[in-house]
Amino acid sequence: MREFLEVYEENQDKVDYFLQESLRNIGRLSSHKKINFAQLFNLFPSLELVYIVDKNTKHQTSDDIYKNKTDNRGKDKDRSHLISKLELKNNHIAFSKPYISSATRNNCITVSIKEDDEIIFLDFRLDILLEKLNLIELHKPFHAMTRSFYLFVGFSMITLAVITILFSLYDFVLYLFQNQDIKLEFMFKPIIALTLGMAIFDLAKTILEQEVFFKSYAKSSRVETKMITKFLITIIIALSIEALIVVFKIAIDGYEEMINALYLISGVSIILVALAIFVYLDKKKK
Repeated sequence: MREFLEVYEENQDKVDYFLQESLRNIGRLSSHKKINFAQLFNLFPSLELVYIVDKNTKHQTSDDIYKNKTDNRGKDKDRSHLISKLELKNNHIAFSKPYISSATRNNCITVSIKEDDEIIFLDFRLDILLEKLNLIELHKPFHAMTRSFYLFVGFSMITLAVITILFSLYDFVLYLFQNQDIKLEFMFKPIIALTLGMAIFDLAKTILEQEVFFKSYAKSSRVETKMITKFLITIIIALSIEALIVVFKIAIDGYEEMINALYLISGVSIILVALAIFVYLDKKKK
């Protein structure tokens, strides 16, 4: 999914110019209302939705018009949140950033054109638009398979994270009721499981947001940097707690194995230094 954004950002001026000039050559779009913009749908295979909003009342005055059907559920809805985001140029046209359409669930961009007191919104499906401009080669079955795989992996990781957390809590409660002699190391083990469960959940959430359910396209490097940083911090916390448990256990049982605790603490320190270098270089790059 992110590839679409990267290709669009690299060729945004060309794509916007193509749409702007093509729509300008058609003439007034309002003249196509009577036939539900049939000519536009024929000219633009990527066009998937058209609707009209009154500039003054900021309410939708038309049905949601698709290529082969119309839907009146959007009519008379308040679209002030859309109007407020518009940055119309001198030629009375505006382009949105890529996002996921709530109507079609496809990634698209919206072109808004002001004609008199009406603003006509045209939603173009991004992948088809880029494909028609020969900017990408889209293999739909493979694309659907990849998205399904990410969906399966993401929900599987969330399921495992929930199971890990619930099992750790169950094991801890069971231990409290079955043992009179409560050891300190068993108090920390649920914390480690909860921390790892949270790390797995964060990773799964990022995968689903970026590859399946993302509402808008953000620059992927920033999101990935944040994800890696959070994940490493979680791992460092879990390993630090484990190192603390090892030190306590060795201090009680004998100092002969203290070298193992030193190895573990050294490993955590190396990861912490690596994370610090990573964050520094990332900020320096920006």
